Amino acid sequence: QVQLVESGGGTVQTGGSLRLSCAASGSILSFTVGAWYRQAPGKERERIARITTDGGIATVENDLKGRFTISRDIINKRIDLQMNALKPQDTAVYYCSGISRQAQSWGRGTQVTVTS
Repeated sequence: QVQLVESGGGTVQTGGSLRLSCAASGSILSFTVGAWYRQAPGKERERIARITTDGGIATVENDLKGRFTISRDIINKRIDLQMNALKPQDTAVYYCSGISRQAQSWGRGTQVTVTS
């Protein structure tokens, strides 16, 4: 089973940027879709972006379009999330996920904190 490990989280001021990276232990093509989710304190986990691993077709949730971009790197086995113009409400634990026909795999998450 391909393992996923997130990195790149941290604390940033409002308006700042972060790039999250999800490193896979094997080929990301073992997943049909790669995605990023986030979970804020007291809230449910929500999907924020997804990308097909083969064709690279990306979808970002409506209210994040223009600020967040998802990409994948097949050779380096990564699924990245570029986050710009960050707001305090973006504070959450961010999770990488890989979805195949058989299962959905998760990383352990990385904390993003945006200060005002």
